[in-house]
Amino acid sequence: MPTLDEVTAAVRAAWCRETCDPADVPDWTPGNPARGQCGPTALLLHDLFGGDLLLAEVLHPDGSRQGVHWWNRLPDGREVDLTLEQFTPTETVQAPRVVARPPGLPGYAADQYLRLRAAVLTRLGEVPG
Repeated sequence: MPTLDEVTAAVRAAWCRETCDPADVPDWTPGNPARGQCGPTALLLHDLFGGDLLLAEVLHPDGSRQGVHWWNRLPDGREVDLTLEQFTPTETVQAPRVVARPPGLPGYAADQYLRLRAAVLTRLGEVPG
């Protein structure tokens, strides 16, 4: 089992436009590689470490909804958010709620999740499957 540090390094190295949430592709740049990566990243960490999936709304300064943000609470209680740096200073992540993971592939951005998962497992020396 890889460590969290090993997984973090592999995830960050694997992020690209093709692993980005389709809604965030226009805002994705190599200078902000975490942009739009929260859903696939949180699911992958859940695959590897278990725990809870956390979901929160993200708001603009005027209170309008920018979107949602996903991250993890590991079984030991630590919250791990590998993509928090994606947000601009004017985007505010609200309080999270725990979301149960449905079985199977995600209903949204499944291709991005599968690409990220394969790239990370390959970097970790595991066979994607």
